[in-house]
Amino acid sequence: MARYTGPKSKIARKFKDPIFGADKTLEKKNYPPGMHGQGRRRGKQSEYAVQLAEKQKAKYTYGILERQFSNLFKKASSKSGITGELLLQLCEARLDNVVYRLGIAPTRDAARQFVSHRHITVNGQIVNIPSYSIKVGEVIAVREKSKSLEKVTLSLANRTSYDWLDWNSSEMSGEMKITPTRDQIPENIKEQLIVELYSK
Repeated sequence: MARYTGPKSKIARKFKDPIFGADKTLEKKNYPPGMHGQGRRRGKQSEYAVQLAEKQKAKYTYGILERQFSNLFKKASSKSGITGELLLQLCEARLDNVVYRLGIAPTRDAARQFVSHRHITVNGQIVNIPSYSIKVGEVIAVREKSKSLEKVTLSLANRTSYDWLDWNSSEMSGEMKITPTRDQIPENIKEQLIVELYSK
């Protein structure tokens, strides 16, 4: 499966959750997409269907493909702790996600593009791999030549702060202070359902 590039409102309506941010279409049409979306009467979903939908929702939210997501789950399973929480922590530690959380980019897609186009540095070195895993103490910054980009300045004007990240506006750099706990991750994902799915 290639990365999804279609209408985001369609996916948000599918999961009945604004997973890509505020969505006026979802507010107006709070029912599944398609010509039968409003009138379709569905029976009770199976346990597997509910678990699969939650996994798909997490993958769309973070923009991760199946193989990468499966590898992240294996990594989370091999660590000691709550597997579901560890999985979300690994997703949050991805460079593209941290760039988005710091407010450098307005969306995760834009953050992935910023990283791929070599606008971002980690500890002073250019890193162009969106899946690069940020460790506590590492400094993520906008490359000197890219600090004047209009998209960056507009995004930073509307940034949201998070307890686990530290932002230096004068340097246009941020640091991952701690690994986020589950209550510091705002995503509406039932990670236990994903763990149950992979555990079958």
